[in-house]
Amino acid sequence: MAHPANLGSADRHGKAHAACPPLQALPSGPEMLADLSELTGIGLALALGLLIGLQRGWALRDEQPGSRFAGIRTYGLLGLAGGIAGDLQTRAAGLALALLAGAAALVVLGYWRATQRKASISGTASLTGLLTMAFGFLAGSGELVLASVAAGVTVLILSMRGPLHHLLRHIDEREMMAIARFALIALVILPLLPDTPFGPYGAWRPRQLWLVVVLVSGFSFTGYIAAKWLGPSRGMLATAAAGALVSSTAVTAALAGKLRDDPSAAPIANAGIALAGGIMFLRVTLLTAALAGFALPELIKLTLPGMVASLAAAAILLRRAGGNLRAPDGLKLRNPFDIGPALLLMVLTMALTALARWVLDSFGDAGLATVLAISGTVDVDSAIITMGNLPAGTLGPQTAALVLILPVALNTLFKTVTALGLAGRRVWPGAAAMLASLVATAAALPLVL
Repeated sequence: MAHPANLGSADRHGKAHAACPPLQALPSGPEMLADLSELTGIGLALALGLLIGLQRGWALRDEQPGSRFAGIRTYGLLGLAGGIAGDLQTRAAGLALALLAGAAALVVLGYWRATQRKASISGTASLTGLLTMAFGFLAGSGELVLASVAAGVTVLILSMRGPLHHLLRHIDEREMMAIARFALIALVILPLLPDTPFGPYGAWRPRQLWLVVVLVSGFSFTGYIAAKWLGPSRGMLATAAAGALVSSTAVTAALAGKLRDDPSAAPIANAGIALAGGIMFLRVTLLTAALAGFALPELIKLTLPGMVASLAAAAILLRRAGGNLRAPDGLKLRNPFDIGPALLLMVLTMALTALARWVLDSFGDAGLATVLAISGTVDVDSAIITMGNLPAGTLGPQTAALVLILPVALNTLFKTVTALGLAGRRVWPGAAAMLASLVATAAALPLVL
């Protein structure tokens, strides 16, 4: 006789029922996480497509109906198509390829039809559609961060159409040559240089030395463009900030000299001196991050208070200046095409680096601090670059921060004395701002000690 457990159940009318089939097993934890990961990627692909479509729809909101290549829904679907293709590529490569090819063909066909209606048409919309599919494909493939960053940068570039066209209309041949030269030194020469040590004490590395030229030229050109972008109404402050990206000492001396000759420019000139001091602290922090990153966590504890004090003083002085934003006539931006100062700094760095290695080998850390402090009195950058070229582990982060803040402090004192010597009492507000930055830096020393 069959076991009761094997018999089908019977209802109250006596009809027998077959035994119920077993239930399907629910997905286990790892399988469920994998499913959620796939859905996350595809969902992100759709979201990125809608984001790009939102920007395109807003940018073309004044176009006549039917004249646009695609709208927010189309871009969202292009992102979704890319996401599905990215998810399918490992399991159904043929289907994924067909989906991408079909969507791309529709984009190209849409562009072709648009050219039939208009004699002149931008390819931005079509190219953006193809990029949207690519971002969706990355998201569907699991590259969520790369897809998000690339889509965000794309939206930013698309949103900057007006400012970029404005810049293009106002750029001259000299500035275009400056851009080309910077591209040459940063994107062509720098990657080709070796990073192996040579010279006395193995102190020089060609790539690191050329990075000095790239950074100084980059700071100079960025400041030049920023000053030109802000226009004449803020010309003095923009020029002071731009110049301080290269040499706050030169800016302070120039402003103090003009203040001596033209007392009516005192409020705005003093604000420019304070601003240049704040930019100097910022530049020191950025250069340290790029060239001597091991010292940054401790050094920023000292540079941040000085920068805040300088910028706060500049804001106060600017408020006192009111609407008088007239720039001293003789303060001009340096030619961005000229890389002579950057090359000179590189040569100075080579000499200081070799000297620092010899001093370190002969006299230890105390001698090194003396060399960097003296060299940094006029040019703080040289001290930072020399620190970055020392062998790894030569100085600990705390010692390195203290060694670097010394030339910063001496440079600030040097600028204060220089300004007072050139303009006397007229420059007291600017000098007080520089001294306040020193006090703020000194007050932060216990954080490092």
